[in-house]
Amino acid sequence: MTLVLSFDISAVEPEEGAPAPDRLISGEPKFRTWNVEEADGGVYAGVWESTPGKWRIVYDEWEYFHILDGYSIVTEEGGEPIHLRAGDRLILRPGFRGSWEVVETTRKDYVIRL
Repeated sequence: MTLVLSFDISAVEPEEGAPAPDRLISGEPKFRTWNVEEADGGVYAGVWESTPGKWRIVYDEWEYFHILDGYSIVTEEGGEPIHLRAGDRLILRPGFRGSWEVVETTRKDYVIRL
């Protein structure tokens, strides 16, 4: 058994989704998520993509992500907008509340710890 895992999503069937209706602010964003790891202890990793739209986000988990493509704006309640483009990285900590706006279809890879 190897202890190395590639982020190759070519063999992973994406899960499709959208923001919960009560969190939607504007648009009709659609999500695709390729989960490549679901490890013991509540650790998840993969690739996520969304079409344009804006919704409220509330984080109970810790997430690191790296924007691979597109343009999004993340804004913490009471904070300044953070403009995210390819190459940008961010950590959202438990308790984060705010909004995610996808301006141009955005793809990120992520690692989440519950």
